[in-house]
Amino acid sequence: MAEGDPMSESKLELLSEHRCFDGMQRYYRHESSAIGLPMRFSVYLPPQAEEGRVPVLFYLAGLTCTEETFMIKGGAQRYAAQHGIMLVAPDTSPRGAGIAGEDDDWDFGTGAGFYVDATQEPWSRHYRMESYVVDELFGIVTTVLPGNPDCAGIFGHSMGGHGALVLAQRHPDKFRSVSAFAPIAAPMRCPWGEKAFSGYLGPDRQAWAAYDATLLMEQSQSPFPKGILVDQGLADGFLAEQLHPEAFEAACAQAQQPLILRRHEGYDHGYYFISTFMEDHLAFHAERLGAD
Repeated sequence: MAEGDPMSESKLELLSEHRCFDGMQRYYRHESSAIGLPMRFSVYLPPQAEEGRVPVLFYLAGLTCTEETFMIKGGAQRYAAQHGIMLVAPDTSPRGAGIAGEDDDWDFGTGAGFYVDATQEPWSRHYRMESYVVDELFGIVTTVLPGNPDCAGIFGHSMGGHGALVLAQRHPDKFRSVSAFAPIAAPMRCPWGEKAFSGYLGPDRQAWAAYDATLLMEQSQSPFPKGILVDQGLADGFLAEQLHPEAFEAACAQAQQPLILRRHEGYDHGYYFISTFMEDHLAFHAERLGAD
């Protein structure tokens, strides 16, 4: 979306809004040009947004989640209000694409878009989550809504942690800061990633590498000099088979990328874990986005 050609406010349907920590929690629906279907997203506008543009932080949720999950369970609005940061959470996939089998599995299809632009039929027509987040939604929240396009960060959880680490590396012109909770850090090495990439991107594993955070980092040289923050629970039932933070850690060491990888005894994969460390992530992004 061009800066001089913002989407009309009338094209955003406000579904609900709720006063929250002196700011406003909103839920929107709109016709997406990138997806070709209606999409939903949520926004928390901090009180500082009443005075002008504010830093914006995108949150990408995990498998089976929606645009509501983070805003309801993450406990982030309190800290976003303190730092003056807008929070944005898209849905995790298109809905109602009419593709046979899209609702058959919880880890592929509906609720499992993996933040890639699919290249394989029948998914390629609608499953274009990278373009949706990076181009269309980014444009909406920095033109129609009061997000500052020069002060944007991204974070996420599990599948969304994968999305955050990948999209930040693929689009460093858009995102100045990045963090993740329990990310799928090396999707080419795990069943979730292999299933999703096979379906969305086809059998050529070379094409998969463009969406593998660890492989992208191995080809880089300190892309985020102010650091990346990752939190991982050691009681996470998906840790050994699906997440592989040690692979991303090794890639960061090779790339001389500053990484804060915190391993937490007793914490699992869910939002009790995420909400425990949410304050740290908001402070991390606030410092790098100049929010305070």
